Amino acid sequence: MDPKLGYSGFSLLKHAVTGNRRWPDFLAEPEMRASYDIVIIGGGGHGLATAHYLAANHGVTNVAVVEGGWIGGGNTARNTTIVRSDYLLNASFQLKHFALKLWSDLTQDLNFNVMYEPRGYVDLAHSDGELEHFTLRANAMRMRGAEASILTGQEVQHRVPELDLSGRKRFPVAGALVQEAGGVVRHDAVAWGFARSAAASGIHVFQNCPATGIDVKSGRIVAVNTPKGRIACKQALISVAGSSSAVAQMAGIDLPLSTINVQALVTEPVKPALDAVVNYNAGLSYVSQTSKGEFVLGGATDGYASYARRGSFERIEDVLARAVQMFPFLSRLRLMRHWSGSADIPMDGNAMLGRTQVDGLMINAGWGYAGFKATPAVGWCMAELLATGKIPDLVAPFTLERFAQGAEHDDAGIGPYPWLQ
Repeated sequence: MDPKLGYSGFSLLKHAVTGNRRWPDFLAEPEMRASYDIVIIGGGGHGLATAHYLAANHGVTNVAVVEGGWIGGGNTARNTTIVRSDYLLNASFQLKHFALKLWSDLTQDLNFNVMYEPRGYVDLAHSDGELEHFTLRANAMRMRGAEASILTGQEVQHRVPELDLSGRKRFPVAGALVQEAGGVVRHDAVAWGFARSAAASGIHVFQNCPATGIDVKSGRIVAVNTPKGRIACKQALISVAGSSSAVAQMAGIDLPLSTINVQALVTEPVKPALDAVVNYNAGLSYVSQTSKGEFVLGGATDGYASYARRGSFERIEDVLARAVQMFPFLSRLRLMRHWSGSADIPMDGNAMLGRTQVDGLMINAGWGYAGFKATPAVGWCMAELLATGKIPDLVAPFTLERFAQGAEHDDAGIGPYPWLQ
């Protein structure tokens, strides 16, 4: 029960009798001030998490969050809700694993059910060489205190009975890396929970209020312009996912990244049939089933720069061909919805976090399609940076300076091909 909003069994019955017409506003529209200590550009999961932790961890509440659309309408809602930390390189693992720990307690932290479900993340290997690499990754995870296991043969079949491992396959399954703490989180609930918590602490959240300009004077940020007025500020954070390049250019900053379309789709709902997230690596296709019974499917990026946020039949066909090889029964289901989002990806496939060359202006960009799983950790760390001025240890490997220093973090071993990350 939340006494501020009156959530209880009694209130549900009362509002049902009155036709649910008297519920208080979930997120009230505040009066915009002329100035704030901090302006967060982007009201997605990362921006709202930063606002929440600014108030919760540091007592900083003179903050404005400006969102170009509505809360829960951007990339936070345009993903496949998967959370995990099965990374090889230490920097990526530590940040994602800290996020995984935060996910497990986030419902209690926000007093809002984000529906974290540790169903298990099953990463399929399609050759002995790939399985050897997975074994290396699993061992590295264990050494850092995470749970991970390697399955082969009938062990994989036992863990995911629905997998079709029979017959001759173009890409046979040699085994799998399994992280049981991995799973899914309800993306809408994440956005709403962080937004409600931030607003309740006194932080102002403005919907349908995009940043239209960033004023810089003598190398320092002085204001953020919006359709609702100019906001003077001491610090600002750009946290706008696929729009990072466009917003950064308002301050005269060119970011070393590409924006690429990522697609996902969902089937009609059926009875429970899959209790894990399964990832097919030969071309990439990942599948999970929602609590409503729908199968959520996603795959690789489109492979070319685009801000379109629209899908293509070619990518749908690629994802479905691999999904059906794993689970032939999916071929009998109808697709119900399809969506896409804009992923901003640097040349090493890893995020860019920290300061920019404009004093007081911070950046959180370059997450590609790995951003959702890191949401609470990013919010925690960026809040610490804004509140204290110090770069957190978890963020230090991902600063913009790494490109000038030759200290890139290429988790996938792909090199300068962002569409393959």
